[in-house]
Parts: sequence; structure tokens; C-alpha cells
Amino acid sequence: MAEVAKKPIKIVETVLRDAHQSLLATRMSTEQMLPIIDKMDQVGYHAVECWGGATFDASLRFLKEDPWERLRKLRAGFKKTKLQMLFRGQNILGYNHYADDVVEYFVQKSIANGIDIIRIFDCLNDLRNLETAVKATNKEKGHAQIALSYTLGDAYTLEYWENIARQIEEMGADSICIKDMAGLLTPYAAAELVQALKSGTKLPIDLHTHYTSGVASMTYLKAVEAGCDIIDCAISPLALGTSQPATEVMVETFRGTPYDTGYDQNLLAEIADYFTPIREEALKSGLLNPKVLGVNIKTLQYQVPGGMLSNLVSQLKEAHQEDKYRQVLEEIPRVRKDFGEPPLVTPSSQIVGTQAVMNVLAGERYKLVPKESKKIMMGEFGQTVKPFNPEVQKKIIGDATPITCRPADLIPPQLPQYEKEIAQWKQQDEDVLSYALFPAVAKDFFEYREAQQTKVDPRMADKANKAYPV
Repeated sequence: MAEVAKKPIKIVETVLRDAHQSLLATRMSTEQMLPIIDKMDQVGYHAVECWGGATFDASLRFLKEDPWERLRKLRAGFKKTKLQMLFRGQNILGYNHYADDVVEYFVQKSIANGIDIIRIFDCLNDLRNLETAVKATNKEKGHAQIALSYTLGDAYTLEYWENIARQIEEMGADSICIKDMAGLLTPYAAAELVQALKSGTKLPIDLHTHYTSGVASMTYLKAVEAGCDIIDCAISPLALGTSQPATEVMVETFRGTPYDTGYDQNLLAEIADYFTPIREEALKSGLLNPKVLGVNIKTLQYQVPGGMLSNLVSQLKEAHQEDKYRQVLEEIPRVRKDFGEPPLVTPSSQIVGTQAVMNVLAGERYKLVPKESKKIMMGEFGQTVKPFNPEVQKKIIGDATPITCRPADLIPPQLPQYEKEIAQWKQQDEDVLSYALFPAVAKDFFEYREAQQTKVDPRMADKANKAYPV
């Protein structure tokens, strides 16, 4: 291996976002986070990932919390540490594409309320779906990090990754993240990938993976030796399983080497002690299922994310067809190929998985087609790396003309309409964005909030409490 520059590795701590999203169904409350912030702020982390992803929806839907208020409280507590969020490109934090005016306003408000680094990704790695978010982040003087959804397949050569890294730098991004959501990246492959990206760009490289397949800590070690600049870790009580490698383990791994973080293990131990009772309580209540803490080597065997595997099992169980499990696993790569070989990450993983189940259960391929499969074949999610199978596309969409432009080009401005619809509930500018992303959930939350503030209409409070069973 070529000699690499020796420098301390930087760590992004994920306990306040991805770790509890992966292990605790995103149920950690702001109240649980605030007491430990002061200690976390002293570590010297490169950043703390604390917002975005599923936290926004879960805050409103399950915790009766305003996600914007959480962000402001975290910002007030973290005096020295950068705050980072995950942002789904043109989907923002929702599940559909939004107009550019909504994307721009969301970026503006995220940064105004305290976010420093916005990690932006697209499920198809279609860079056109990231342009608006990157430009908006640059305009607001935030750090725009583009995350590439890592996957395997004929199209995803080292040359592909090197070229896309070059394009990302040209787009105006500040750094690149390898987003290995399924834990597919093995140690030596990680070293090759980092070197390929480094030959395509001068931007810092951040590696994000999950422990699902059991190789993640070794993958980090080889990636760092190959020149990776930043790794994502979780404090040990909420590490491993479907979460990230443990922060303290990686800190100890690099101690005394040119990559030494310099972090204080005593301080990290105090932070771990704080989160241990939260873990214990989640195990006791069943919120943390011990199953997600093990190693699922089938992830590597079938190149299918762990969450997707469990979805398949439940779909087959519902249909009383568990014996078809292996057939479905064998059908997934075929469907994925027909669909242009997309990375398997939300929502493409669900679309490919569901289609594979339907193909097997119907006994005929593409006899039953959900609307999401039609959307992907119509180009409504963007462009895949490889072309669709033309016969399959014809079978699914018939003579309809697919979209070839950036999907958001067809969406007129949406903010004025959202502002009208929300007028009676609006208490802060950010409310319109909560409503834009999750209209029904946000409306329930606004009713609950009003009931809490006024305490005058017991019927309203009752309605809100029904919407939010504790």
C-alpha cells in the first residue's frame, strides 16, 4: 500500500441520531439527551450527528416534541462541537420529492437553528437530486457533505466511484461520505475504495457503516490506513449490531499511532455510563430487541440490508409463505438488475424487496406491480446507474413516456400553498416545513401543542392524546 499522510483520525459521534435510530426505533427524547451534552462537548469530536434522518418524524409522531425546539436546545448546549444532520436530497426528510423552494427553505432554517454540517444523499446516487440542497447549504455558509450510497454490482467499479467523487467536488461539496447503510463494505475493499476516491478528489473522506455484518471495526481500520479522514462511531452502550462501531474501541485502536485521536477515555467512560441505563431500560421494555445486536452474515451473503431481510420475513409470514424465503432472496438480485441496479437504501430497498416478494408469490414475474415500482420505472425517483430492462419497463408502465429530466423540475413552488394550509396553526416560521414534510402528523402535533398551551378545550387535548399514545 502506498504511504499515506499521517494524521489523527476524526470521529463523528452518532449516539444522538443514527445509533438510537438503528437500535431504539429513534425513540430517544430531548430530555434524555440534554444532561450529557456538556460532557460530550468536551471530547473534541469532529461533529455530533444529532438531527435529520428519522428523528424529525419520530419526534412529532411518537414523542410529542417539536424537532426544531430539540435542535435549538442542542445548539445551546454544544458550545464547541459542530452539529450534523442527515438530509435525503430532494426528499428532505420525507418520502417524496419536494419543490426546490421547500428544499432551500429547509436548508436555510436548519442552519439558522444550529446545524453546521448537512450530509446529503440520494437513494439512486443521482447527483441531480442533490444539487439544490448543496447550493442552498453553500449559500447559508454551511458545510455540504455528499453521501454516496455504497453498494455492489457490475456498475459500481472503482472507476465509477472515482468519477463520481470528481463530479461531487465540481458541484461545490465540502466533503464526501461513503454511506454503507447495509454493512456491505469489507476491510480490504474499503482500502481500495478510499484510495479510488482519493485519486478522484481532494475533498475529505468520511466513512459511515453499520456493524450488521460484523466487519465494521476492521473496515474502519483498513480505511483509515488508506487515508480516510473521518469515521462515524457510537458510544459503546448504543454501538454494534445494526448501529456503528464503538467510539471507545476505535479511540483505543488508534492510540499511540499516527492516527491517535487524543480523546480522553475517562471522559468517554463517563458518557458511556450515562447511556448504559437508557440501554438497560430499552432492553427491559423490549424497545431494544437483542436480535439486532447480533451479527447477520447473510447481509454479505445476499448483499441485502438487515432491515430489508426482516421486512421480507414479515411479508412472507403474513402471506403464510415462509417456505418461499430462499426463492425471494434469489429473486432480489434479478429485480434489482431489471430496475437499473440501484443501491438498496430507503426507498429503493423496500421497492425492490416488495417486488421480489410479489414476483415469487404470484408465480409470474411482474404480474403484480405496486405503485412504487411504477414510479421508479417512470423515472420519478431519478436516474439509475444502469438502464432499466426495457421488456420489464414496458410490462410495468406500458406506453407511458418516462421522465428523463430531474424529477423536481416538474414540481412547481409549493411553499405558498403550505403557508395557506397551515395559517391557523403557525406559531413559528419552521412550522410550515414540519407540515410540508408530514402534513397529518404535524397537524396532530400542532393540535396537541395548542392544547398543552391553552388547557381550555379538553376535547382537543383528548384528541391529541389519542394521536400520541405514550
